[in-house]
Amino acid sequence: MSLLPPPAEPKRVMAPDGVPIATYDLGDPDGPVVLAVHGFASSAYANWIATGWVRELDRAGYRVIAIDQRGHGSSGKPHDPAAYSMALLVDDVRTVLDTYLVDEAVYVGYSLGARVGWHAALGSTHAITRAVLGGIPDGDPLTRFRVDEAKRAIEHGEPVTDRLTQAYLTMASGIPGNDLTALVALVEGMRGGEQPDPANPPQQPVLFAAGSEDPIVDASRRLAEASSIGEFFLIPGRNHFNAPTAGTFRTRALEFLARPAD
Repeated sequence: MSLLPPPAEPKRVMAPDGVPIATYDLGDPDGPVVLAVHGFASSAYANWIATGWVRELDRAGYRVIAIDQRGHGSSGKPHDPAAYSMALLVDDVRTVLDTYLVDEAVYVGYSLGARVGWHAALGSTHAITRAVLGGIPDGDPLTRFRVDEAKRAIEHGEPVTDRLTQAYLTMASGIPGNDLTALVALVEGMRGGEQPDPANPPQQPVLFAAGSEDPIVDASRRLAEASSIGEFFLIPGRNHFNAPTAGTFRTRALEFLARPAD
């Protein structure tokens, strides 16, 4: 018997290019809005609900609108790499906010969701008032991902020799409902695209966080240092994959979100 809450039934929002985006409206319906966006190969449920984030945000009086990014969860999963770019993922975020008639929200994102949040914050200074960006590096974290090996493994069952590629495929295949072909298409489509630029950081208050055992920790810290109102929180004893489950991370994020605006 699972001790986790059952997955919520999503409400689907149609992206401008026709991809359905699954959304989950949770927590206090009258509270300030937190837009929660998960990482690569994860989902709103795995990243935010099963880890206790939604529970704690609800207790703190927030309304949480969580999304399954395209290619993930209950959202549409195109197999065409052209369906995946930073611009399209940011447009999905803005479309969800517009559909829910949200004029102002705080953004909480992890890994891929944090990278999307960086760019969404740049173009939505008034709509996104502050952000928590966990597990975000400067640069493209999947340049080493071997798309060719991943495709051969999926299509023909050939073994993957690259350790990073195998680690991501193993992690992705362990989450029910994941479509490995769509996820590899996402990597292929986003490779070489827009990346967080320390020379052009968001102007909102941002809390950056990374696990002490995460190889991207120094790169994440550099982004925080580049932001005039950025802060950095080191999540002790956590790596890239288990950092979202850390109670210390949730506690620090809630304290940051609760601060009054300057």
